[in-house]
Amino acid sequence: MVVKPASGAIVKVCPTCVLQSIQSGIYAASPHDTVWIEKATYQEYNIKVDRPITIKGDRYPVIDGEDQGEIITIYSDSVTLDGLFIINVGTSYTTDYAAIRVVKSKYFTIQNVVLEKLFFGIYLEKSSYGKVYHNKIIGDAVDEYNSGNGIQLWYSNNIEVDQNHVQGARDGIYLEFSDTISITNNTSTKNIRYGLHFMFSDDDIYENNTFEDNGAGVAVMFSKRIKMLNNTFRLNWGTASYGMLLKEINDAEIIGNTFEENTIGINIEGSNRINYERNNFIGNGWAVKVVGACYENKFRQNNFLYNSFDVSYNSNLNDNEFDGNYWSSYTGYDLNKDKVGDVPYRPVKLFSYIVNRTPETIVLLRSLFMEIIDFSEKVSPVFTPDNLVDTNPMMRRIE
Repeated sequence: MVVKPASGAIVKVCPTCVLQSIQSGIYAASPHDTVWIEKATYQEYNIKVDRPITIKGDRYPVIDGEDQGEIITIYSDSVTLDGLFIINVGTSYTTDYAAIRVVKSKYFTIQNVVLEKLFFGIYLEKSSYGKVYHNKIIGDAVDEYNSGNGIQLWYSNNIEVDQNHVQGARDGIYLEFSDTISITNNTSTKNIRYGLHFMFSDDDIYENNTFEDNGAGVAVMFSKRIKMLNNTFRLNWGTASYGMLLKEINDAEIIGNTFEENTIGINIEGSNRINYERNNFIGNGWAVKVVGACYENKFRQNNFLYNSFDVSYNSNLNDNEFDGNYWSSYTGYDLNKDKVGDVPYRPVKLFSYIVNRTPETIVLLRSLFMEIIDFSEKVSPVFTPDNLVDTNPMMRRIE
């Protein structure tokens, strides 16, 4: 059934309509028409969208792929998907089946979609100028080797990923060779590997997201000029877990984030010229763990609150800078009342060196013996590099 409105036509699909399948509705539509899908269950897969149309669901009609393969593949510019419930994506270890795949297309919108029982959720492949908005993606991944990612961008650029909830995938959101991407206001939780994962992607920004209870929060690897602003990294616990991993990245901004109760707040390796400002590190095992080969990084006006170890180093400080941070374990004084401690603060404990070399010694963390050797190191530093010091520790938490 085709109804002609003032602009574009509405092509109606329902179990009692002339057009009873979504694919037949798409084939009946002309460019810029709307395919209106009434609430029902449609057992379909390999649905091809090859023309610029809007596909809109009425009260979340269900598209059940019956584990047969990919469900919707978009090959056209200017396509909108809105208000669908898609389940039972096929699983293949040679083909990355997705609930929704966008291939070499521009100006698309995927919004208000619910995906469950998926392999890959939304897969953007060599596509650009699109928006993935306000979707709910719930996977049931158990192992990395046999699961896919919630939202994947591959060789895509100028994409907005906003207000999505991703849960139970391998990586919640994964970017590979994808530049100028905006990732905002998303929640990524209970994913097996990472909440968000960058590989070889430049000039991206992620802001106001929450990464909670993942294998690890976020991994930013082999990328440049990434802005990481006002995100929350919580409860990413495990023997080698962390809120954020930085590996081989350069020229980034990490500002206004909260790292709370992670095994490691930020694990840093081979990363240079990064500004860490106004972040809160609260109750982590290690707030910042620097593995090595890091140069020209600046830590300013951050709050380090009640972490077991504020900073851990296993290499030379190089020319990294700590200045004007607040340290909850600082015990100095402020005689001139300028709100800056009169005694410099050395954030590295001797015990952190011991734990780095012999992890089993962590069981001695709260022992009197360790407190004594840490005090000895503070009075007469032997292992701590001379210049690993905050000469202007703040007396009050930075708001």
